[in-house]
Amino acid sequence: MDEPCSKRIHSVLFVCAMNSVRSPMAESIARHYFGKSVYVQSAGVRKGEADGFMSAVLDEIGIDASKHKPRTLVELEEWEGLNFDLIISLSPEAHHAALELTRTIAADVEYWPTPDPTIAQGSREQVLDAYRDVRDGLVYRIRLRLKQRSQKSPDDGEGA
Repeated sequence: MDEPCSKRIHSVLFVCAMNSVRSPMAESIARHYFGKSVYVQSAGVRKGEADGFMSAVLDEIGIDASKHKPRTLVELEEWEGLNFDLIISLSPEAHHAALELTRTIAADVEYWPTPDPTIAQGSREQVLDAYRDVRDGLVYRIRLRLKQRSQKSPDDGEGA
């Protein structure tokens, strides 16, 4: 079974428009499920604001993202460089930016179209439901996509 998913992934960058909802949600979920076995970061094409609903729906499943500070791809590159095996874009604007990055870095790019829950309307609960839908979709896709890595080393408990 030689499909792209079987390639060992060491580092993942999640990118969305403003790094305030979708990409930090994905970053937090990936860190929660895969710990230090995969290096994970997130960034936005443009600078956004911290989003309380994003933190709230992650907190519901035991993931703390309250300290997340939105950052751009430019800021991330200046701080630590952009050396990733896989870039997962979550919005059309982010996908375009990710493809542009492959002119200067060797990384696989995947586009996971993910709805923007900030445009949800209605009651607080209806808005939270939109965020939960995004969260649950990301949990499913991230666990499915990155699990191949953990299957390569079934002895996860390395004692000392």
